[in-house]
Amino acid sequence: SKHCVNLDNTTANVTVKPFELDMGFQFELHVTVSGKKINVSDIPELPIPEDWMRDKLELHFYKTEQAEGGGEIENVTYHKGSGTGVITFLNPG
Repeated sequence: SKHCVNLDNTTANVTVKPFELDMGFQFELHVTVSGKKINVSDIPELPIPEDWMRDKLELHFYKTEQAEGGGEIENVTYHKGSGTGVITFLNPG
């Protein structure tokens, strides 16, 4: 549990300690699907940064092809004010 880390030519001794993550948020999304893009609406405004919400949307919609859907994601846009987003996949499907 103890580690030695070099930071900018200085050695720091650190100790790893367990911690609990805050409970996540659960919400319902409304989705419109096309060949390559998914339009998401009614995303609730949550007290998290916009880049976190983009990451959550990407993780939610990314699935391997073996999982019957999804795929590699090219881009995720999120508009906090309107509660909408667009997930664009690399390949249509």
